[in-house]
Amino acid sequence: MACQRLARGDPPPVIPRYQTVLFFILLAASIVMGVVLWQLRARAHERLLAGQDSTPTRAPEVAPPEQATLYFANDADNTLMTQVLSLPLPPSPNARARAVLGKLLDLYTLPDAAHPVPGGGAAISQVFLLPATVGDSAATAPAPAAKDSQSGPQLAIVNLTGAFAAGHPSGLETETLTVLSICATLHANLPRVTQVRFLVDGQPRATLAGHADLTRTYLTADVVPTEGIHP
Repeated sequence: MACQRLARGDPPPVIPRYQTVLFFILLAASIVMGVVLWQLRARAHERLLAGQDSTPTRAPEVAPPEQATLYFANDADNTLMTQVLSLPLPPSPNARARAVLGKLLDLYTLPDAAHPVPGGGAAISQVFLLPATVGDSAATAPAPAAKDSQSGPQLAIVNLTGAFAAGHPSGLETETLTVLSICATLHANLPRVTQVRFLVDGQPRATLAGHADLTRTYLTADVVPTEGIHP
């Protein structure tokens, strides 16, 4: 049709002005978007390089391994037996207590465990070390100021999870073995711990799984640190 128009001498079609304006607007927008995308890409690349430069080049430090004595329960003869392991123990006494108890409970989850209890190290929510109290009850007056938490005997508050208590096998002997193994392990690795009390999800609880008393204060002196401890 264009050739026919030329043959007849007709003038070429004229592009409407609004189409020309629209074309140049779209062209300018495309150029602007291209420039913006290029700048964003350059900035993202710079941030990536900056993040790589700030990344530490060496592995985080890990606590040096130390010997830890664990008192693990044996259901076959209802005794506590010792096992010495090399564990990375943190310097903080609270964290150290949690680490050794976590390893103890991990042993109870092994397939061939002599005292099978589910939960593992995650069952130890927190361990608090406080100045020990005078007498057998934690409700009595605190020890004299000279025997503070820095130099005197300590009371360990072991906060267990509710899931651990709910999943613990029920029975006086098996519950007592768990409690005494925790007390003996704490004292073996932190000799200043002379008393132990238990909480479950941060709250007092009558028993562990229906039998072992959790309302009392356990004295580590009652758990003799010798092989074959009977509860």
